Amino acid sequence: MKQHEKVLEDGVLDPETTVVSIFPSPMHYAGPTEVQWHAKARIKQGLTFTLLVETQLAWAIQLRNVICMMQITVAAYDKTQGKMAFFDASRPQDFVFISGTKMRMLAKNKENPPDGFMCPGGWKVLVEYYDSLVPTTSGKVPVAVPA
Repeated sequence: MKQHEKVLEDGVLDPETTVVSIFPSPMHYAGPTEVQWHAKARIKQGLTFTLLVETQLAWAIQLRNVICMMQITVAAYDKTQGKMAFFDASRPQDFVFISGTKMRMLAKNKENPPDGFMCPGGWKVLVEYYDSLVPTTSGKVPVAVPA
């Protein structure tokens, strides 16, 4: 919630027209499991549609008779504009895809994303959160090793 507060304070979103609500689960699943969880939660709430990107198409087949899939354009960091933008396949070299995993790793290691990727106040909240979790002698949070 602190990060959402900073995004509103920094003017990324208009506080007069933005509604902030809490989704009923922490965002820690990552990957297809998290995507499926969100789709199932939407179905439970009576929604008949969800947005998806191409990487989510494999699991979407399982839900095709239950929920209408609406494909969206993928956003990525545009190095030429210094901000997030819709991916343009005619100039792939100009884009950087920063996954949630990559973003969390940057924050855990107190590194910054490219300028324009996120408002500074929102990024600071994320870095402070990870800084509060695991103090280490190297100043870096260890990378999780898959089991």
